[in-house]
Formats: sequence, C-alpha cells, structure tokens
Amino acid sequence: MGRDVQKTTLATVVTAVALSAACTKPAPAVPAAVEVYVAPVVQKDVPIYLELVGETEGFQDVEIRARVEGFLESMRFEEGSFVRKGELLYEIDRKPLQAILAAARADKATAQAALEKATNDVARYTPLVAKQAVSRQELDNARSSQDAARAQVEAATATVEKATLDLGYTRVTAPISGLVGTTKVKPGNLVGRGESTLLTTISQIDPILFRVGMTEADYLRLVKRYPGRAGKTPRAAGIELALADGTIYGQTGSVRTIERAVNAATGTLGIELVFPNPDATLRPGQYGRARALLETKAGALLVPQRAVQQMQNLYSVAVVSDDKQIAFRNVKVGPRYEGMWVIEDGLKPGEQVVAEGLQAIRDGITVRTRAVGEPVPVATSGKTAGEGK
Repeated sequence: MGRDVQKTTLATVVTAVALSAACTKPAPAVPAAVEVYVAPVVQKDVPIYLELVGETEGFQDVEIRARVEGFLESMRFEEGSFVRKGELLYEIDRKPLQAILAAARADKATAQAALEKATNDVARYTPLVAKQAVSRQELDNARSSQDAARAQVEAATATVEKATLDLGYTRVTAPISGLVGTTKVKPGNLVGRGESTLLTTISQIDPILFRVGMTEADYLRLVKRYPGRAGKTPRAAGIELALADGTIYGQTGSVRTIERAVNAATGTLGIELVFPNPDATLRPGQYGRARALLETKAGALLVPQRAVQQMQNLYSVAVVSDDKQIAFRNVKVGPRYEGMWVIEDGLKPGEQVVAEGLQAIRDGITVRTRAVGEPVPVATSGKTAGEGK
C-alpha cells in the first residue's frame, strides 16, 4: 500500500514538471544587425570649377559658292581633306564667258576708235573757228561727239572688266586654309543660275571655337565674385575641355567673346571660347564640357556621392555613431568633385557615413560596419563569411 502511494506521488511530480516545461516559451531570437559599408568624412582642399556644356565650330566657316552661271566641269580636291588658301577647288565651263569677253573687247575697240575720231575733229575745228573757216556749231558738235565717245569707251572698259572677272570666277579657289567638307554639286551640273549655288564649306579649325551657354544664375554668381570685371574685355584663360570619351583635351583655351544679351528663349548667355588645335583633334560639331577654375575651397568636407540621399530640395546622410547606431542627418551640399560631394554644413571631419546599404537601414538601429572597398573575409571553421565587427 505504501509503495502504491509513492508511485502515485512520483508520477504526479513528473507530470507537473513536464507540463511546466511545455508551458515555458522559448526566448525570442535576437535579429542579426544589418551590415553596411561606411566611408569617413574627408577634409581636403578642393578646386571649384564652373562647367559649361557646348559645341565646337570652325574659327571661320566659309561657304564656297558659284559666282557665275555655267556647267561645272571638274572638282579638284578630296572631300574632307585640308586645303591651302588659293588652292583650286572647282572649274566651271569657260567657253561662254570667253566669248562674252571677246565681244566686250571688240565693243571697247570700236568705242576707242570713235573717241579717237571725235578727238581729231575737235583738234581740227578749234583753229578753224578762230579763222571763221568753220562755224562755232560744228565745233560744239564735235566736242559733244568726243564726250559721248569717251563715255562709250568707259562703259566698254567696265564691260570688259566685268567679263574678265566673270571669267576668273570659273576657277573657284579656297579663300582660306582649312578643312573642306563634302561637295554639294557634282561635275556636269549647271550652277549659278539665278543664285549663287553653294558648292561646299571650308572651316578653319586651328584655332577652333567652342560655343557654350552660361545660365543666368552662373553669370550672376561670377559677377558677384568678380564685380570689377563686369562689362570689361574677357581675359579668362586656362580653361579645360572634357571630350565625349571623358578625356581632357591636351590644350587649354581662353574666352574670346561674350554676347551682348541673354537669350530670352534659352535663358543663357552665349560665350565663345577658343582652343589651339594644331593636331586637328577637334572637328566642328563635337560636344564637350568646358571647365574653368573659380576658386580653391580650403578644408572642404567630402563624402561619396552615393552616400547622399536627395528628396526634392533636401539632402541627407546616414551617420554611424561610435556605438554603431544610425542617425539620419540633413546636410547642405556644395559642388561635386571627383565622385565626391562637398558638404558645406551638417557634418564634421572624421565622422562615418553609410555609403552602401542605405535601403536596409532606418534611424536608430544598430549596424555592423565595413569600410568601403574592404573585402569580405572567407568563411572559416566556427565563423560565417558574413560576420562583421
């Protein structure tokens, strides 16, 4: 009987312990800290540039046109090549103009003969009038004929000169040295009828122009920075040119002219820059970015561009404290420089900001950090590859 009571009591205790263990809930797992890549706030002297987008054009772009009517006989240049001033480009059929010149010379000879006769009559009648051998009326008529003949000679001379010029225009030569474009008219076509037919264009490309448009805001910023230079002859030099492939052109340029007024349609002020182009690297119509040094900002604070979040006109960064907590902070940004953003207010030198992993964090959480560019360690026994600091 005593043994049965002991067994019952033991069973009751075991059951109670089992029920107590079943009712106890396991402790919740602590979530793993988010891993982010951080970069320090760097302090250094930064050059501040004004960048302007523009397009190259020839220092001189000269249209070559047919100045006389005729059939184009030949083309004496290779399209897209360099030509020298005075080099023959085209020839127009000369024969019709040679015939016109010959007729003009014949008319001039006739007029000169008439002038010579009238001059002789005046010379002969002048002494005879004094002797009353001829009438005064005959002398006056002779002098009138002389004047008319002289005018005919002058008109015939002008006609000959024009015919000579027109004949010379059948040889179309390069007015400047430069790069010649493709021909607009091939040999065999009639040119110059009713208008000066465009044949081709020559561009002087050494030096070459680079035309940009400066916004009103940038213009006002420059005027306020250099108030004494407003309205004076531009003298800015040492301007760099970034080409379409990202490289910097090997020659620096200078400001040539600034337009009088702001373009009301675009809101920009036109500026012409001039660059040496001895190797013909630049051609008309190329796009690029001109960059002029405005100042050097001493002790500027820099963070990677990807560390800065923008929402409308507000900029913010995620700052990591010494205890690895995240604090989002609004900042005031300045110009960009070599993939970095100048921070004018809101950060201090040496602080850490999140450069990668911004999408997975929020204000106040604790994170694990790695430096930007730090390689992920290879997994070893007892540790996983994702363990951080």
